[in-house]
Amino acid sequence: MMDNTLNMATKKSPLVRLMAYPLVQIVLGMVLTFAAVPLTMIIASQLVDKSYRILWPQLLAAVLVWCGYRFYVCHIEKRQPAELAMPGMARELGRGLLFGAGLVVLTFAVLAALGVYQFRGVNALSVLLLLPLAELVLVGMAEEMMFRGVLFGVTARALGNKAAIVISSLVFALAHLPNAGFSLLAILAITSYGVLQAALYMQTRRLWVCIGTHIGWNYCVSQVFSSTVSGHAATDGLLRGELAGSAMLTGGAFGVEASLVTVLLISTVAAYVLRLAFASAAR
Repeated sequence: MMDNTLNMATKKSPLVRLMAYPLVQIVLGMVLTFAAVPLTMIIASQLVDKSYRILWPQLLAAVLVWCGYRFYVCHIEKRQPAELAMPGMARELGRGLLFGAGLVVLTFAVLAALGVYQFRGVNALSVLLLLPLAELVLVGMAEEMMFRGVLFGVTARALGNKAAIVISSLVFALAHLPNAGFSLLAILAITSYGVLQAALYMQTRRLWVCIGTHIGWNYCVSQVFSSTVSGHAATDGLLRGELAGSAMLTGGAFGVEASLVTVLLISTVAAYVLRLAFASAAR
């Protein structure tokens, strides 16, 4: 009688067994995390005039992305999302922002030394420089939760950290395939950046540093150096400058992220952080 009770208690339904498959978890995690973004934008465009759709749709979508990821972790992975715990969030975001900004400054400094980036002057400070932050926060949160939180996390538990680094970084790079000017160098640069982000996540087991780095990189490229980000049109930022010369160095239509300089710099930093991450995991 006791054996039958134990068998019934341990027998799992087909749905529960299906949810245990890593690929199913990845698809569910991606959908639940990202679904709020197009839904929020579509509903906002239908209900609110364009002149009133400033900042709040992106910020609302970011909050819903956070909720969607938490729902996935709590109800599909059945654990608490410690990687998004609030204690320490501000400090970790700040570290990530500074790290991302530092990488951008280093990249443009090398490009300037090579004569590829030509500085023209400084634009007037304006509150308009802060407006793109809402979209960049949304992009940073959505992409880091999907590619590091879901894809890397599930793959690492199923296949180990090394396989997770390779798979999550390649998928992250290929997700940028539709962007204008996508090239082999763009694949290499974004894959290297994916490795760097995975290494940061491995080292800290927190997403806030990764989110901060992502926002810091995108913001500084576009709003400080007025350059193209991942094939999206450049805007007027704080500094006036121009990338001129070989597309191998400027990145062409894709922007500085497809520059050979970026590939070498990010790869070097990623290798160093990855070494620290594996050393920390071995202890």
